[in-house]
This record gives sequence, structure tokens and C-alpha cells, in this order.
Amino acid sequence: MWDERFEDLLRQYLPFLAGDEELTENAGLRDLGMDSLGTVELLSALENMYDLRFEDDALTMASFETPGILWKTLTQMREAQV
Repeated sequence: MWDERFEDLLRQYLPFLAGDEELTENAGLRDLGMDSLGTVELLSALENMYDLRFEDDALTMASFETPGILWKTLTQMREAQV
């Protein structure tokens, strides 16, 4: 589904997700405590971790709706760089 680095980083921005609770593909990130500041911080952290820049069309709230959508967006951007 996604790599361990992605999940470890994402969990840092989800205060309502218990450490032993499974992070599912369709979990609502806002429901798990992701706020607007966390979204911006996560965006920057993802760019640094994966050495890429989110393009304007990826900078939408929809891209940060669920872990699955975010991973798909990130994967598409990484593939476009190759």
C-alpha cells in the first residue's frame, strides 16, 4: 500500500490515532486530528522526505483527505519526475 516512512511521518500529524491503531487507506485525516497547520507541515515534510515539490493541481484539500489519496498523489508526482 505505502512505505513505512510515509506512515511513520503521517502518524505524527494524527493526534486522534492511537499508536497501536491501524491506519487504513480510507481513514479521514481530518477525523484523525489533521488540521490546517498540520497539513502545511506535513506537505513540507513529504517534499523533503521524497525530494519533490507538490504541483499546484496537487495542492488541494482533496489530496489530503485520506492516507490512500495522499499516497496516490505522492506516487503520481514521484513517477512524473522519472
